[in-house]
Amino acid sequence: MTVERNLNLEYLTPEQVTQFRNDGYLRLPSFLEPDEVEALLTRTKQLLDNFSVEDHPLTKFTTGDDNHVGDDYFLTSGDKIRYFLEEDAVDKDGKLNRPKQRAVNKIGHGLHEQDEVFRKVTLENEKIKQVVRDLQFHHDPVALQSMVICKQPQIGGEVPEHNDSTFLYTNPPSALGFWIPLEKCTPENGALSFLPGSHLTAPITKRFVRLPSGGTGFEQLIPPEQAPKNPEGKYVLEACMPGDLVIIHGSVLHKSERNTSQHTRYAYTFHMIESPPYAEYDTKNWLQPTPETPFPHILDTPNPTVVPVGA
Repeated sequence: MTVERNLNLEYLTPEQVTQFRNDGYLRLPSFLEPDEVEALLTRTKQLLDNFSVEDHPLTKFTTGDDNHVGDDYFLTSGDKIRYFLEEDAVDKDGKLNRPKQRAVNKIGHGLHEQDEVFRKVTLENEKIKQVVRDLQFHHDPVALQSMVICKQPQIGGEVPEHNDSTFLYTNPPSALGFWIPLEKCTPENGALSFLPGSHLTAPITKRFVRLPSGGTGFEQLIPPEQAPKNPEGKYVLEACMPGDLVIIHGSVLHKSERNTSQHTRYAYTFHMIESPPYAEYDTKNWLQPTPETPFPHILDTPNPTVVPVGA
């Protein structure tokens, strides 16, 4: 079957579309204007200042606390603005060991709907819509989560090799990430690294789900003994400047190292998935829409065709 490619590109070049399809990610320098970046950074700092330590379940959800990952605070965050802490920012008594602005790992997961500044660059951004149409990755994408990842100085933890469709699963897989640094990203403060082309050979082997017994865990899609090994290759570190956009295929392997610098590495990221009838998003997923806040559509008119890419 021959699939018609989009010859009337609005933002991307043909070379950029090809690069995304080959590598599984694409960096677009200076995607946001400086004033847009400054608005996001200012709003992030305001949110951190507004963070109420007294109202936060400090001992019930830190980034590395797998025992409490199913806590209601996390599972009901999809349409709210909530704060998640760095593991090393909480002492053995459940108290912060540093100023609250330097203790938060991320703010999420409903910034794109609940905050006017973030909504403007996500759901009301014509350039985002142009990129979506140019990629032909989705027919009718919806945004399902957003967050600011702070990557705090010295304690901003390592994020090991992973792909996003494991955590934002649809059948068939359709996750697509949009990652925008709000500060300079360097090898020292935890810039992202990618394994180019891994989306073409690494199928999704498991998914992150709500467990019937409560909490969350992983469900195998392919038995471990049958699952192919992750592809080998050399990771490419993508140093970024504020306002760049990195588009991330849901199956491409990527990671980031611990922030060993004295500087934060604030970045805003949000994800899209395909909507029915083109893909199924079921009730096993940890993040669920509500009748009051269904996942918002990105495009006014769906793409008439898509060009498949990935394993």
